[in-house]
Amino acid sequence: MQEGLDRIEGVEKVLCPPFISLAMIAELLRGTSIKLGAQNMHFEEKGAYTGEVSPLMLVDLCQFVILGHSERRQYFGETDQIVNSKVQTALNVGLIPILCLGERLEEKEAGRTEEVVIRQVKGALDGINSLRELVIAYEPVWAIGTGRAATPVESNATIGLLRRTVAELYGAQLAQGMRILYGGSVTASNMSGFMEQAEIDGALVGGASLKAQEFVDIVEQSAAIKKGK
Repeated sequence: MQEGLDRIEGVEKVLCPPFISLAMIAELLRGTSIKLGAQNMHFEEKGAYTGEVSPLMLVDLCQFVILGHSERRQYFGETDQIVNSKVQTALNVGLIPILCLGERLEEKEAGRTEEVVIRQVKGALDGINSLRELVIAYEPVWAIGTGRAATPVESNATIGLLRRTVAELYGAQLAQGMRILYGGSVTASNMSGFMEQAEIDGALVGGASLKAQEFVDIVEQSAAIKKGK
């Protein structure tokens, strides 16, 4: 997979393996165009937090870190405030946050998608007056790992809303340049539909990334469509 990904140009490619594999994969990716990210981090740079991974442990290994994933929110009780602390700390140490957000099924069915994602993005960025590099991943919780992806059109609308919210906070120029991804049951068979949408810049791929050839196919599709946009 490494060689297949490395040859694809025109898109940014980031792998986010478990913590215990970061050092090994960093060596394997050395000299390639593929970047590396962690799946989580603690919100303090250092301290007595047995079992946690400090952002300072990550900065020499990777460039990105996933924050606020729905599984962290659901199973580990991470609130918007905790995610906000993590985003601030990641930016302080020089890591690029991949900020995950999205509504649960009951919130979608109640017509609260817009309310939820606006609250999450504003909560995650609260108190951050100067925003440098940040990636947002819109992952509707009801679509993650279920095989039931959101439609490209509805995802595009929600991501457009997120971009407008970021523009209100930091200006149109930063918002237009920000990468906002879709995540949730992304596969090689549906990726082109998402990438053809004006507001969607890429994907945060879950289960399909464990299938090497399918992941390469997803990246190839993204590169081809982006080139034509």
